[in-house]
Amino acid sequence: MIMETEREEGRNAAEEKDVLILAVESSCDETAAAVVRNGREILSNVISSQIELHTKFGGVVPEIASRKHIEKINQVIGQALEDAGVGLSDITAVGVTYGPGLVGALLVGVAEAKAIAWAAKKPLVGVHHIEGHVSANYIEHPDLEPPFVCLIVSGGHTHLVIVKDYGEFEILGRTRDDAAGEAFDKVARAVGLGYPGGPKIDRAAKEGDPHAIEFPRARVEGSPYDFSFSGLKSAVLNYINKARMTGQEIPVADLAASFQNAVVEALVSRAVLAAKEYGYSRLAIAGGVASNSALRAAMEEACRRENLTFYSPSPVYCTDNAAMIGAAAYYEYKKGIRHGWDLNAVPNLKLGER
Repeated sequence: MIMETEREEGRNAAEEKDVLILAVESSCDETAAAVVRNGREILSNVISSQIELHTKFGGVVPEIASRKHIEKINQVIGQALEDAGVGLSDITAVGVTYGPGLVGALLVGVAEAKAIAWAAKKPLVGVHHIEGHVSANYIEHPDLEPPFVCLIVSGGHTHLVIVKDYGEFEILGRTRDDAAGEAFDKVARAVGLGYPGGPKIDRAAKEGDPHAIEFPRARVEGSPYDFSFSGLKSAVLNYINKARMTGQEIPVADLAASFQNAVVEALVSRAVLAAKEYGYSRLAIAGGVASNSALRAAMEEACRRENLTFYSPSPVYCTDNAAMIGAAAYYEYKKGIRHGWDLNAVPNLKLGER
């Protein structure tokens, strides 16, 4: 898939003074495009969200998402170029998410990026979606460079990694069952808050007592950095069902706050433990759940207490966007990575795979 014969040529090209990446992201339900200069300067970042469309179904419907991507992608890319004040002739390379994600949604972005790169005679750089989330931290933190520890928390992924270099990761821990974001969505749906669950739990929790209900914190024996949220999710659902069966009123705010507190405690404790035990002084978070206000506050406080430097992207760069893909693509481009026209969507792409 990576064209080895172009690596040396790519390294030479990477010595250009300014590298402009046109980035495309369509892994789930956001159609996004951005223009990124030298990996850290965002010239444009356009996002067309489908949240309202999928809310009535209580979650993302893959077929509807794919069709909406097809409808919006040309508009979004055109707007990104216009906002950046550049044309395709000014672009150095085209970066695109090719996995993981919904296969139909990914295919729309990959096909579009390949078409643009071929027509404009520009290099094509495929990007791992999770690598993009990590790279969101580079956008607003010019002092942040590898190595550091990063907690990646989203609807489909919960990973604790060492970022050894740009695009190079050592996985310390991961969820054994539900991702944290998935647990947020399921609990929000069960308690009647609706979709998307993360922001609605976060909002409701601000009015509740995080210690009102004692929910379990699971630990994986022999794997101190792994996560498990299925037991917590089940405990919350059992609490809701019992209350309904006995005719008791469900204290939604207290339940949301207590559930969120259990998730946050599990995430923060493992991330801080990893940074200290592996001897890293910098700790970052990434992914959609990284926009959660309680997680950000708890992580910041824990890092202050443990003398760690804490990094987090602004919320707009936590959720799916193309700016983070452009940042990741820049560092891949600088390493001489080029993909051929056989680049395909890989919905189950593992972190560290190419």
